[in-house]
Amino acid sequence: MRLACSGRGTFSACRDAGSNIEIPTDRKLGPEEYHPLDLDLTRMRFGTELLKRGFAKMQKGGVVMDVTNAEQAAIAEEAGSVAVMALERVPADIRAAGGVARMADPVRIQEIMDSVTVPVMAKCRIGHEAEARALESMGVDMIDESEVLTPADPFFHVNKRGFSVPFVCGCRNLGEAVRRVWEGAAMIRTKGEAGTGDIIEAVRHVRLVNGAIAELKGKNKEQLYLIATKFADSYTVLLKEIRSAHGEPASVSEADVVFANENLDTITEGLFQILTEVKKIQRLPVVNFAAGGVATPADAALMMLMGCDGVFVGSGIFKSENPESRGRAIVDAVAHFDDPSTVAEVSKGIGLAMKGMDAKALPVEARLQDRGW
Repeated sequence: MRLACSGRGTFSACRDAGSNIEIPTDRKLGPEEYHPLDLDLTRMRFGTELLKRGFAKMQKGGVVMDVTNAEQAAIAEEAGSVAVMALERVPADIRAAGGVARMADPVRIQEIMDSVTVPVMAKCRIGHEAEARALESMGVDMIDESEVLTPADPFFHVNKRGFSVPFVCGCRNLGEAVRRVWEGAAMIRTKGEAGTGDIIEAVRHVRLVNGAIAELKGKNKEQLYLIATKFADSYTVLLKEIRSAHGEPASVSEADVVFANENLDTITEGLFQILTEVKKIQRLPVVNFAAGGVATPADAALMMLMGCDGVFVGSGIFKSENPESRGRAIVDAVAHFDDPSTVAEVSKGIGLAMKGMDAKALPVEARLQDRGW
């Protein structure tokens, strides 16, 4: 739509050049000029919850692929990826390298941003506000506060409500999902067990979230509030540790400020409101993708059959024998997840999948899914 704009005073408008529709661009209207469809476009343009969740919804039904350079990004876009995730190394290589995994070099992220037309996401460490601010300043389309990188804060995640850019966060259960949504996440994904090529942990996390949501059906308000109180307890760990070190009782009251200048009572009430919405709509109030172990078209279709809105694929494409063919096949499988014949057809002749590893055989200290709280 081509817009022609005029006016610079207390009210200016853009007129659709092909019609007589005027779209307000400034909310400074007198009472007599107000009408129900008036929108504050200046305020809505950046950073509102509506816009951040709206961007996430635009990715529904699609595949987001991890890429480490411009060449891989081009392959992902050609394969039909709805967005790419820019990072230094895919999760399998991060796992193999060990050490501390951090935000990717901004030069690499910028090269990827310059090479594709689809949205570009990038990862920051859990709780690392400075990395998140740097990524936001670069203009990435979404930030993944990711357990694949080494966590920076042992107590808290980033307060995502203070950002204009939308965030996606991982979860293993409903408690983690609801806490991240309260903090401002516009998209949730399963954690799975990244870099393994083993789908079992992603399936586990989807079942835990879906089962917990179904369980809410029979809960009254008092029971929902008790659940919210339990979920809010994670925000009290730091204050309890401080008071214990002072020789004081390790207890926290509702009036105590525990996170993001909010007291425990306010946080509990916020979680309760989210749980009330989840009970009503019987799903999370934000887009929910699968991630962590997706390696085949059938893996991707399985996650969609379980109710996910889309799929992240990390190592599963570029650690496979033929990334181009596998990428296209996974995109097709997500688009036609409820058509077994299509899933079978696109799975033919696409080369060997990544070798992977049995997630159950990982030692506890090697489990990435346990990062975050």
